[in-house]
Amino acid sequence: MNYYLGLDNGGTNTKAALFDAEGKEIAVYAVSASAITERAGFVERDMEQMWEDNCLVIREVIRKADILPEEIRGIGICGHGKGMYLWGKDESPVRMGIISTDNRAYAYASKWKKDGTEDRAFEYSYQHVMACQPPALLAWLKDNEPESYQDIRWIFECKDYIRFRLTGEARAEITDYSGTGLMNLAEKRFDERLLALFGIPEVLDALPPLCGSTEIAGHVTTEAAERTGLKAGTPVIGGMFDINACAIASGVLSPDRICMIAGTWSINEYPNPEPVLDGTVLMNSLFCIEPYYLIEESSPTSAGNLEWYINTLLPELRAAADAEGKSIYDLINEHVASIPAERFVPIFLPFLMASTVHPNAKASFIGLSVSDTREVIARSIFEGICYGHRYHYEKLLKTRRTAPEVIRLSGGAANSEVWTQMFADVMKTPVETVRAKETGALGCAIAAAAAAGEYDSIETAVRNMSETGKRTEPDPDTCKYYDERYGLYCRIIEQLDPLWDDIQKNIENRL
Repeated sequence: MNYYLGLDNGGTNTKAALFDAEGKEIAVYAVSASAITERAGFVERDMEQMWEDNCLVIREVIRKADILPEEIRGIGICGHGKGMYLWGKDESPVRMGIISTDNRAYAYASKWKKDGTEDRAFEYSYQHVMACQPPALLAWLKDNEPESYQDIRWIFECKDYIRFRLTGEARAEITDYSGTGLMNLAEKRFDERLLALFGIPEVLDALPPLCGSTEIAGHVTTEAAERTGLKAGTPVIGGMFDINACAIASGVLSPDRICMIAGTWSINEYPNPEPVLDGTVLMNSLFCIEPYYLIEESSPTSAGNLEWYINTLLPELRAAADAEGKSIYDLINEHVASIPAERFVPIFLPFLMASTVHPNAKASFIGLSVSDTREVIARSIFEGICYGHRYHYEKLLKTRRTAPEVIRLSGGAANSEVWTQMFADVMKTPVETVRAKETGALGCAIAAAAAAGEYDSIETAVRNMSETGKRTEPDPDTCKYYDERYGLYCRIIEQLDPLWDDIQKNIENRL
């Protein structure tokens, strides 16, 4: 029997999932990916612990599946985009890894937007600059940690670092690095003119050689095999940016469908033969299927906000649910379903980690009253996250001649019927979910199956390994309630815009 291993290194979890050649999920093992947040705006991860976590989930998924390591024909890895993981000249991590929800370098992104640097860079990168992308992070590092900057041997994205530890080969997979702001997307190469614009020309040689998503980018080393239980020599493909992996697993291979991912980030995207060059969308990147670009609107404003609510404000409820063998998420779904859609709930701005509406925007509840309960707060968070997705979705719609036939939804929201219905009603578009729960890992397994010759292309692998679940239609009457509250959401964002910088100064003055 042939099996394919998908590794998914997200913002909150590290997962390994094993699939057979028909896309059947054989086993999954996951651990929480602990973030280090010792300073406001700083979100980091211990790179050695991250590698240990990947070794653990691989060992455990093989044990759970009860298969022989040699039955694994190929390995694919995806991970969160943006952020930065640096390998040093002494063959060890330079410092902590930086996660995509980090906002330390917001001043650099703001400065480049104001002084025209972003506009000049857009000519090559087709992207607006974000504080969590390598250009801003490297510029911050150069000014604030010069010793770390001087020690850089390789600049990795999340999953490329893990692949490096598995194979010993430093490679830069093209879909991930095309979202870094360091690549010329028309020429599909790193561009020294971009590095010069950002004031970081010294790092050109630290950018690894590029590779494709389904290209064999190395093989499991003897050392990594001992740590993971894998067979030495097992091929490891380039893998992909996790938003590509989810699109693949969701069957979003062409412009007629939209992929939405409700995870740590609010990802809203579709593949298109041409990039959108008028500056109206946040990002164009290279899709894992040529000749498509991935048109993306995103921000760290999605289901990660719900995780914060549960872990920070409801720890005793989660502990009680765990003790009874119940799911805290089932309980939250019941809370949300108990509040009718027509009832006003506070407008929640899901900006706990960052936002694209303003570099210093913070999460807020507007309209909270003494009579509001946990149930009301839960529904407010569900709605606010949906409004955040719609804010991006409407930008995507303006770039298209026709509306999409359907939204394919994955991530935490896709596991909730009440939330899936809310997505359909807020977006006023039919929503389909994918049967596989681990869509990122499945997308990697699909690509690995194609690379190993199980199928002749990713498209063929998708047809054989991905299965669509339930279709949810929007309810016209309910759509009206959400339209009204979404209007409030947008007006609140506009009204608060002048205040965020003053709030940030107040925060920094009291650190």
